[in-house]
Amino acid sequence: MDTLDKMLQMARDAMDRAYAPYSKFSVGAVIKAKSGKLYAGCNVENASYPAGSCAEQGAISAMVLGGDTEIQEMVVMGNGENLVSPCGSCRQRIREFAKSDATIHICDRNGVRKSMTLGELLPVSFGPENLKF
Repeated sequence: MDTLDKMLQMARDAMDRAYAPYSKFSVGAVIKAKSGKLYAGCNVENASYPAGSCAEQGAISAMVLGGDTEIQEMVVMGNGENLVSPCGSCRQRIREFAKSDATIHICDRNGVRKSMTLGELLPVSFGPENLKF
């Protein structure tokens, strides 16, 4: 099984474990860090809607806890007719840990629907280097 296939399976597993009792909209995310390690996350809803967390946020937290700080590639998986791309807040979170050429795969349970770079997903972004004077 190649790395992308493993990431897709991990994202399916994460979707299956998502806590989405209110929206019924499960999302899984998997990061391949620069080290080659893989980290998964799922969305976790809360009765107080703004207090929930996105799958991408969970995967980033797992990555940092695992000792990595650079995203090389990422899978975001959700069901539906439309592409399930990271929300604006998650795009900024991804930007904190990824360079503009990092690959983001937008997927559903059947596989990759669209791949793009972070630069294409979040053009003209604000990142850590903007704070270096």
